[in-house]
Amino acid sequence: MTSSFSLQRLRCLQVWLTLCFIALCFIVHPAHAQLSLKIGKAAVSDTVTTPRVQAQLVLLAPQGVTAGQPVELGLRITHQPDWHTYWKNAGDSGLPTQLDWQLPESLRAGDIAWPVPQQIRVGDLLNYGYEGTVLLPVPLHVDDSFTSDAQGMVDIRLNASWLVCRVECIPEDGQFHLRVAAQDSQALWASEFAAAHAQVPETLEQAQATITALPVGDRVSVRVAGLPAAAHGKTLAFYPEASDTFQHAAVLGQDWTQAWDGNVWTAELPLSNMRGETPAQLAFVLGVTAAPPAQAWRLQAAVQGTWSAVELAEVSPALQAALEANRQNATTAPVPTDTSSSGWMAAIIGGLLGGLLLNLMPCVFPVLAIKLLGFARHGADVRVQRANGMAYAAGVILSFVVLGALLLALRAAGEQLGWGFQLQSPLMVAALAALFTLIGLNLAGVFEFAHVVPDRLANLHARHPMGDAFISGIVAVAIASPCTAPFMGASLGFAVGMPAVQALAVFAALGVGMALPYVLVSWVPALIRWLPRPGAWMDTFRRAMAFPMFATVVWLVWVLGQQTSIDGAAALLALLLCLAALVWALTLRGSTRLVMAVLVVALSAWLAHSVGRSVLEPAPVTAANAHSTWQPWTPEQQAQLLAQGQPVFVDYTAAWCVTCQYNKRNALADSGVLADFAQRNVALLRADWTRRDPAITAALGQLGRSGVPVYVLLAPGKAPVVFSELLSSSDVRNALATL
Repeated sequence: MTSSFSLQRLRCLQVWLTLCFIALCFIVHPAHAQLSLKIGKAAVSDTVTTPRVQAQLVLLAPQGVTAGQPVELGLRITHQPDWHTYWKNAGDSGLPTQLDWQLPESLRAGDIAWPVPQQIRVGDLLNYGYEGTVLLPVPLHVDDSFTSDAQGMVDIRLNASWLVCRVECIPEDGQFHLRVAAQDSQALWASEFAAAHAQVPETLEQAQATITALPVGDRVSVRVAGLPAAAHGKTLAFYPEASDTFQHAAVLGQDWTQAWDGNVWTAELPLSNMRGETPAQLAFVLGVTAAPPAQAWRLQAAVQGTWSAVELAEVSPALQAALEANRQNATTAPVPTDTSSSGWMAAIIGGLLGGLLLNLMPCVFPVLAIKLLGFARHGADVRVQRANGMAYAAGVILSFVVLGALLLALRAAGEQLGWGFQLQSPLMVAALAALFTLIGLNLAGVFEFAHVVPDRLANLHARHPMGDAFISGIVAVAIASPCTAPFMGASLGFAVGMPAVQALAVFAALGVGMALPYVLVSWVPALIRWLPRPGAWMDTFRRAMAFPMFATVVWLVWVLGQQTSIDGAAALLALLLCLAALVWALTLRGSTRLVMAVLVVALSAWLAHSVGRSVLEPAPVTAANAHSTWQPWTPEQQAQLLAQGQPVFVDYTAAWCVTCQYNKRNALADSGVLADFAQRNVALLRADWTRRDPAITAALGQLGRSGVPVYVLLAPGKAPVVFSELLSSSDVRNALATL
């Protein structure tokens, strides 16, 4: 090996493996992800996303869609912060969610099993509804005569409508389509169905409940005997199923009272000024707490006595016109995303700065090493240097745009994805580990392309230097894409909510920012005159750069171990060892080359068959350690802690995010920060996005982010504090001081 070596061999490797990288970006998602793009017609899938909610049609069929087996459908609604939809009785305002099913013959959907709602006060009104994430389960009856279609599939279609409100209200609807194999087990959502059913009130058939109209004050008394022991002595929340009988906004202790007479619960409630005639029976729900009940029971009460119905005044024409104008404005309300020129330009500038700072992230160091070699090689030829700099920039910018377009398209099809989504796939992590293993072996001098591929292929660099630089830009983005730099997170968060053209411009700005330093160096020769002239030092430097590549492989194997298991990491290491042995075998001569290559390929095939599956199998979910400082994040856990008045600090992280790991071992491990957390009783939650998690993706979107790291401090009654991607202990402690 002499100092006259060139980079074409390394570049040829990049050409072929980059093509693999691009292809893998399109296949790393689960098989059920449907990207249905229809010209001139909106795509129909199992998910509908609006600026206010994401609604998804889900199925639970552990034994498949089969007669005699439990089967359930559900509409899973994830709300943006401060927005809510409604229970079957919406309260003082609102409308319940409605489901209209289109099912094959022999399938019949039942009624919604409504989970107990939250009590949501808006001014002087009280509504019953849902914030955060709610699943509305619906039982599905499968007749004995049911058969799937010719492909063994079953199509389930749903037209759903809902009213989503914050202060203003927006009527929305969606068409959903779910196509599944009838005989396959569908248990992905089992835990969420179980949680939803735990919130469905239990019907108490044996309980005795009566409602008695009082002679004065437009009030009634309620008496319930036979409630479970878990309710005895507790303050109960009251949820009437009739929308116009009771004053929903009545305040306990002021407008209505409740008490226990032994094991009998009694209450006195005011009637609504919109009540109608006295019914024979009324249904209501009682729960042990107010927001929402951990336990709840549904009762039917016989009504004794009568009350006078209220004559409703006719709505004036002026009020009717105002209501109609408000309805039309609601249905045509603009998307609350800042797509103004100022907001868009802010996102562009943030993307440009984020791309610049991306060059300083640890995960981009291997690119810096490769580019340094390139500058040294072309330093004496300014024309070639400039042309290659522009070609490199084109590769970087185009790669960012392509990744951005893929991300936007998959999100439009209902996928819950964010920046760095490709590294949530163990297959992609393993492929990148193989890529860097080969690059490291080449830099270390284990093999040269001239020894393992035809000369025509090995000399691609010499014939197409600009193409080589372009491919180098693609590889740079492949390496840098998991990282999120300062300014980058906010810009990406804006981008995913913008129209496609504006969003892609933000992604292009990220590419411009990342490529800008290399373009400047290539166009200003004075910036690289500090480099020594090409010589023997380049060979030493080249071999030294193999070690950052191998360090990257170590990191990727660790990431895969977090996604799968220690067995998966060991299997990947064994396969990478076989890959290195195959490369070495191809450097041999004569019949030895063929014999050794065949043996290594046979060993690799046996290993892939024996242990290869563990590389892709997700790790089992383990129970959280109750004594750990950090607890796993869930939307329910966060909401429960905040409802109890406890501040919450959430670390949105991933094993493949190098910046996340740096912050975890520095700012978040600082003794002063941990002491402040403990002193102020801040709950510490960790949202691990190493593997794909729609709930975390939705939470990031609510914070205006689409990638990690993200750090947020939440406190009841205060606006969320979102920290910089490069976290400092002083920033955290200053924020904690305001609690």
